[in-house]
Amino acid sequence: MGEPIPTTPATLLLVDDEPGILSSLRRLFRPHGWRILTADGGAEGLEILAREPVDLVISDMRMPEMDGARFLETVRERRPEVVRLLLTGYADISSTVAAINRGAIYRYIAKPWDDGEIVLIVQKALEWAGLERENRRLSEQIRRQNEELRELNAGLEDKVAQRTAELAQTNGFLNLANEELKRNFMVSIKMFSSLIEMRQGAVGGHSRRVADLARRLAARLGLDARAQQDVLLAGLLHDIGKIGFPDGLLAQPPSRLSAEEQQRYRKHPVAGQDALMPLAELHQAAAFVRSHHERWDGLGFPDGLEGEAIPLGARIVAVVNEHDDLQTGMAAERQLGSDEALQAMLAARGRRYDPRVFDAFVELLGGGAEAERDCVLLAGELKAGMVLARDLHGPGGTLLLAADYVLDTRLVQQIQQFAQREGALLQLHVRADKRH
Repeated sequence: MGEPIPTTPATLLLVDDEPGILSSLRRLFRPHGWRILTADGGAEGLEILAREPVDLVISDMRMPEMDGARFLETVRERRPEVVRLLLTGYADISSTVAAINRGAIYRYIAKPWDDGEIVLIVQKALEWAGLERENRRLSEQIRRQNEELRELNAGLEDKVAQRTAELAQTNGFLNLANEELKRNFMVSIKMFSSLIEMRQGAVGGHSRRVADLARRLAARLGLDARAQQDVLLAGLLHDIGKIGFPDGLLAQPPSRLSAEEQQRYRKHPVAGQDALMPLAELHQAAAFVRSHHERWDGLGFPDGLEGEAIPLGARIVAVVNEHDDLQTGMAAERQLGSDEALQAMLAARGRRYDPRVFDAFVELLGGGAEAERDCVLLAGELKAGMVLARDLHGPGGTLLLAADYVLDTRLVQQIQQFAQREGALLQLHVRADKRH
């Protein structure tokens, strides 16, 4: 709400060179509660105006030295908010017009005046002046408020822009942190999967090879990125349920196991799933681990699932796992070559293995575009900026660096020194488009 209009008595300045007129006007106006000031000429009127708050001026037209027209013009210049009235006779029409034009008077009053009429004119003039004053006050208030609003809006825009920049920066940091967590998570999984292969009699690199081929096979079969990731994790961890097996049980193929050992061996998929279930990110991969020994014909374990009831990720891991086991001697009496292993598996197509998955695997091993995108280099050929296409393992199968790691000068020197110190022929797979 606006401020109330001031209620202090209005001040009237009466200017005339005739004392009788001043006395008459003073007696006429005083009963109305107005404060009355008088001057006998324009010069004195301007002096009073300079030091007193005046709301309304009544000036006679005919005065010596400074007539009413000139006086009111000066009042308009110095105090434009003061209401100006002119007393004039009928013979002064031309002067009155000049006063109206130059002094912008509110009203002229003809002599002799009517007491009631002149009082009413003054009252209306003061009311008009009050409204004008209030209008100016409100206009100024609105101007200030608009200016404050503009400043506030500008401040808000700056704050919003600043907050948006802060949020973008924070989001960038979170994304970097999230990517780092993902990388660390994958490295931890790969190192965890290496534990079983460090046991006596285990074949180094088995889980790594299964995981890599299983992911590529999942991509060939059209699985989305998340499903490919779950297949990769399942490949890395599919044997984690064997972590508690004695060395003798780990070192021989299932066909050589005793009935008691066979019974324990058949429990490892469930044990593997149980070990992984506490981590929400591994729930789907754990389901694949549980079912990777199921058969297409329903004669597998641990649940005897058949056909499409077996999760696709588990069917993928099953084919790749069997192919690697045949080559390492863990699924046959002797080690087979890759083509021999495929021929041995062909007889079980449609019984042990999903036909579609098996056929896609054969096509994959026949040579795919993905394999062609990798370059195999020796340690001495590495350069900073290269990106690993596959995990780097030491001669014993220990994970040294995870896939997708960007090599810098320090790492290149460390890998070369390691190869020289260990006398190892390290072969590294790097992205073909990142080898220069």
